[in-house]
Amino acid sequence: MSRIDSHLEAALARVERAGQRRVLRPTALLAGGRVQRGARTMLDFSSNDYLGLARHPLLADRAAHWAARDGSGSGASRLVTGTSEGHLALERRIAAFKHCEAALLFASGWQANAAVIPALLAALPGAAVFTDRLIHASMHAGVAMAGIRQHRFRHNDLDHLEALLAEKGAGASSRLILTESVFSMDGDRADVARLAAIAERHDAALFIDEAHATGVLGPQGRGLSALVPGRVDIVMGTFSKALGGFGAYVAGSQVLIDYLVNAASGFIFTTAPPPAVLGAIDAALDLMPAMDAQRAHLAGLADRLRAGLSRLGYDHGASSTQIVPVMIGPEEKAMALSTRLEEAGFLAAAIRPPTVPPGTSRLRLALRAGHSVEDVDALLAAIEAHS
Repeated sequence: MSRIDSHLEAALARVERAGQRRVLRPTALLAGGRVQRGARTMLDFSSNDYLGLARHPLLADRAAHWAARDGSGSGASRLVTGTSEGHLALERRIAAFKHCEAALLFASGWQANAAVIPALLAALPGAAVFTDRLIHASMHAGVAMAGIRQHRFRHNDLDHLEALLAEKGAGASSRLILTESVFSMDGDRADVARLAAIAERHDAALFIDEAHATGVLGPQGRGLSALVPGRVDIVMGTFSKALGGFGAYVAGSQVLIDYLVNAASGFIFTTAPPPAVLGAIDAALDLMPAMDAQRAHLAGLADRLRAGLSRLGYDHGASSTQIVPVMIGPEEKAMALSTRLEEAGFLAAAIRPPTVPPGTSRLRLALRAGHSVEDVDALLAAIEAHS
């Protein structure tokens, strides 16, 4: 035993008493919107593999080819010997994909937000930071690491943002707005065009997290920032969701990327992404532009699911994407419904505090392009039967 185990056990006991202890459960992602958990094959409404690319043979083949050609590891951080021609070529592809001058690879979306935000704020002394209340925890962590107080605006309330900018931002040396284009727990969208206009009006830099929009929304899956090309200063996105792989990117001006190479500690002190990861990203970028049919199918499934939930009397918030919350409220009720659905063969994860605010526990339903209309109807029938 470690000398700190007794303290850790006490902390775990407190989590247990609050009904919030988590455990890891082996689960294998399958094609067709399914997962394998133990001996059971289940319909999967919890994974972020929105376009089904995590099991696409081209990604697996390209990952294997790049690993066979270049090895299993990158050898070092990017500023030592870790930068390969593959890294640079992919960054050029990502910049073009996002209509930006340049891009930079990161190991994960959390790492990107938590490293980039404090690096930016170090170059903006006296900056005022404005954040949507529901931004991802990694963005909050990045601001906290910078030691700067946030001015939080009500979720997607851009009138409130404008009021805060006028009140708190006018006297600041600079202003930074942080938001997501698709919110991961609510499935609703930010008004990116209006955000861009507000940022321009108040001379603020705009940072948008596109983790849950990349690949799914916008022209050819380029994200919602692609609707306002050149008007979003910093775009972050991931390859671990709709693109079926792993890792993240930040895209923007060449000066931004040059600065991050020199200032983002999470980039500087991290071993570079390995060849297999790069190969999967490369294959996904090949496939992405031609997947409009899958994106349309996904949108249709989401509309059908929301209509069915409304018919059953469930609130699904302002969802307009492939993420559809089923608002339950109390933690124990959300957990109980999730358990009953799992027993019936449906993986529909319950999300509870601290991931979401107290009193807003929910099932977070995430659709995959491999789902059929019949799959969605079966889920709705199961929710009705087990509510």
